[in-house]
Amino acid sequence: QVQLVESGGGSVQPGGSLRLSCRASAYTPCMGWFRQVPGKEREGVASRDYTRRTKYADSVLGRFTISKDVANNTLYLQMNSLKPEDTAMYYCAAGCRFATVLLSDYHTWGQGTQVTVSS
Repeated sequence: QVQLVESGGGSVQPGGSLRLSCRASAYTPCMGWFRQVPGKEREGVASRDYTRRTKYADSVLGRFTISKDVANNTLYLQMNSLKPEDTAMYYCAAGCRFATVLLSDYHTWGQGTQVTVSS
């Protein structure tokens, strides 16, 4: 089973930017980013499939951009104009067949990286 390792989380002020990375141990045609805060369900943020089709949650549309370095099996999430409500543990995921932010379409998860947006 493919292994996923996230990095790039941290603390930033509102309006700031962060870039998350997710290195996969093998080629993975469809991947996504999810986030979760304590006491709430994990929610989809963005996804990208092998056709380069992307899907975003409405809450991040226009602020976040998902991309992939196919040669290095690395998925990225560029997060701009960050808001306090973006604070969460962010998870990389794999297993989808096409770009989707539905939790049930994924079966492989990374360990997560914390993003905190606060002044």
